Amino acid sequence: MLELIETNHLVWAGIVLLIAVVVWWMWGRSKAAPAKREYTDVLSEGAAPATRNNALIAAPSAVTMAGVGEIVAHAATDEVAEAAPVGAGDDLSRIKGVGPKLKALLASLGVTSFAQIAGWSDEDIARIDAQLGSFAGRAVRDNWVEQAKLLASGDAAAYEAKFGKI
Repeated sequence: MLELIETNHLVWAGIVLLIAVVVWWMWGRSKAAPAKREYTDVLSEGAAPATRNNALIAAPSAVTMAGVGEIVAHAATDEVAEAAPVGAGDDLSRIKGVGPKLKALLASLGVTSFAQIAGWSDEDIARIDAQLGSFAGRAVRDNWVEQAKLLASGDAAAYEAKFGKI
């Protein structure tokens, strides 16, 4: 092996030099610096620095807003009175697709009677449906409004003909 290296030492020197050049080319050359991004906004266009939000500074103090809480409380009381169910409520589990968990969830939302469900509009269904979590879509899929109308009217025969045994 030593004889082979001595006789071809120029070839070996060329190979080592070629490897050195390739290594330098791969890792030794300088990399281009990343280009800096120019951000243009209101301040770079020559506008004055932004001023503080004067609306918060000039907001009325708590003294002048003392009556607002009373107005909000009165409005909330009126809203609760309108949403309060009349009577003790109905057994909502008689509606097909409403089990004990869904019945409890509806009760927590203030829905306790067939008359309330029978009076739902599409907007009411969407509002309640958004609050049903994993039960979303059940009101439309199980046709709660039509079931509730029949149950509220007391027409058991029509209900059983369309939806099955109560």
